[in-house]
Parts: sequence; structure tokens; C-alpha cells
Amino acid sequence: MRSKHNFFYRNSLSIVLILLMFIFWAGQFLTGWSTENKELDEEGHAAMSFWQYAQSGHFIQATFENWESEFLQMMLYILLTVSLRQKGSSESKSLEGKEEVDKEPESHTRAPWPVKKGGIWLRIYKHSLSLAFGILFLISFLLHFYGSYKEYNTQQIVKHKSTISASDYLLESRFWFESFQNWQSEFLAVASIVLLSVWLREKGSPESKPVDMPHDETP
Repeated sequence: MRSKHNFFYRNSLSIVLILLMFIFWAGQFLTGWSTENKELDEEGHAAMSFWQYAQSGHFIQATFENWESEFLQMMLYILLTVSLRQKGSSESKSLEGKEEVDKEPESHTRAPWPVKKGGIWLRIYKHSLSLAFGILFLISFLLHFYGSYKEYNTQQIVKHKSTISASDYLLESRFWFESFQNWQSEFLAVASIVLLSVWLREKGSPESKPVDMPHDETP
């Protein structure tokens, strides 16, 4: 059956979000490039070109320390909402009884192929969302470490100090400070929407309860 809606209408949420990500990522790149070159100039070093900055530890670290925290937040939020509840929150499952997402999958004509296949494929697919975010977190964590390590040694060279090995840098407080400052803010943001959605509303948003729903009801 032909859809009455065009491609953009059907996918507008993801398109707009990805577009905004690229706009702000470009802003991060340009302002980061300018900041890094100002610091190099103050130290009497040559400025980085566009491509040099794209491969620099400064840009890689700044990008992936943020992506890492986002993927960690989503992975743990997905897992925690399986069994934990918040009375009255639009982000929580009901306090009583089983929900549609709790039922065991059944094979049918339009079911995803792992459901039809069964076995190991189904077992993996049942947890594929959290697994995907876990893998994305691990990749981002490793790239954050690489970028942060590279930037640290670059700064050491600029300041005419000795560089350190990757194993030594893993014990550096700087790397973990970068991670923890982002991780805590992500869970603050999630806790905020979980709690604020108990009492506050946004008409038309699936992240909100109906405007007339009592505060103590969980949708």
C-alpha cells in the first residue's frame, strides 16, 4: 500500500536531528580549530591546516568524549528501564503488570528476520539495542582515549616536556576527568526528564504524559 506521506514527513525527526548534529559538529570543528591555532601561536608554533586539525588529538578527543557519554547514557537507560520504575513518569513502564514490550516475540509474516529465524539470532536480537549502544560506547571510549592521549603528548612537545606511553596515560587523572565530567551530566539530564515528566507536560510530545493525566499516574 502506497504511503500518503512523503519521505521527509516519514523520517523528519531523524533527518532534523542528524542535520542539527552536523551543524553543531561543524561549529565545534571551526571554533576548536581557531582555539587550537591561537594556543599554538602563543607558544610560537605554526598554525594547523584544516586537514591537520581534523586528524589532531584536540578534535578527536573533543568529539568522542561527548559521543562516548551519550552512548553510555542510552545503553544504561535502556537496560535500567527494563526493571526499574518511576511512579508518574512518562519515561517509566507501569508499576503493575506486564506490558507489550515484555512479551516473548512471536514469528509472523512481517516480523524481523531474526524473529523468524529463532535460536541464537533471536537471543541476540532481543538485546540488540543495548548491544549496539554498548559497542558504540566502546568504540567512542577508545577513540576518546586515543585523541586525549595524542593531544596530551602534543601539548607536552609544545611545552618542551617529555611524552608518556599510552599505558601511563591510562592512569592520568586528566583522561578520567574528561570522561566523568560528561558521564555525570548525561545522567543528570536523564534523571531530569524522568522526574520533570511526572509534573510537567508538553502537548503533542510522546515524551510527555497527556496534559490532563494526574501526576501520580504512570502511562
